[in-house]
Amino acid sequence: MQRQFDDLLLGSIELFCLAAELGSFTLAATAASVTPAAVSRSVARLEQRLNVRLFVRTTRQIRLTDAGRRYFEQCRDALNRLAEAEREATGQQTVPAGVLRISMPTPYGHYRALPMLAEFRERYPEVQVEAHLSNRNIDFAEEGFDLAIRGRAPRDSGLIARKLEDAEMVLVASPAYIKRKGKPKTLEALGDHDCIQFEMPSTGRPVPWLFMRNGEPVEFVTHATYKTSGDALAGLPLALHGAGLFQTYRFVADAELRAGTLVEVLKDFGGCSRPFILLYPHGRHLSSRVRAFVDFIVEKSAAFSKDIRS
Repeated sequence: MQRQFDDLLLGSIELFCLAAELGSFTLAATAASVTPAAVSRSVARLEQRLNVRLFVRTTRQIRLTDAGRRYFEQCRDALNRLAEAEREATGQQTVPAGVLRISMPTPYGHYRALPMLAEFRERYPEVQVEAHLSNRNIDFAEEGFDLAIRGRAPRDSGLIARKLEDAEMVLVASPAYIKRKGKPKTLEALGDHDCIQFEMPSTGRPVPWLFMRNGEPVEFVTHATYKTSGDALAGLPLALHGAGLFQTYRFVADAELRAGTLVEVLKDFGGCSRPFILLYPHGRHLSSRVRAFVDFIVEKSAAFSKDIRS
């Protein structure tokens, strides 16, 4: 195998990543105990090698270009892997450490994963967590994520898929809306109501509402009075302020249902659920921090399921 990277180039990549993380050549120089000029030369060396501009520079700040951001994300991941390989080779990786990057949809992030991250870091204080909340599909490898949580497993056989839970769906509205428009008694009656519909960013299509009828699950696409996209939680404040009917996960609306600020609608047609699935590379690629988080979130998800059954 021929050498592609000499010591000078590897050092330049490290200084570039420091500057990108800290947003300053001066701060990067201080952190690395070199001069700002050395950091500037390292970045210039990389830009010449790649024939791309990595930073937009002004007198006050530096900012990564689009190409620079992509290069930084992959270089950071590569440097983390090198550091991890050294720790494993020397037997130092008994304690999980390093940056853990997780992509998750907004409902699961806000109501499940984010509230448990403090406890995870109490167990593993050497792990730094980067949580990316979005309902769009991500490129697992290209964007440098260690794990992803999604509503369905991809066709990519290079990933392990573990179901975290089947989250029950519930149709809700505010008492003010019910007082104004009444409660629908059948699915067909939804056509006479104001409905808040979420559209998937990847397709632009509305996400069908799920109901049980005669023991069978059915999908129902409403004629939406309100359409939201990007954030699957956007319909919740609309519903709370009397805009219309909204279907969401029961764990999202649970506090409002208990407080009476939302009421459940079409209870007789309830009982459907959507899954949340944890995705990560096959075991031979896993770092100790990824293994630790997989075990942690699977343990926590079992508790969620137990709460639902009880």
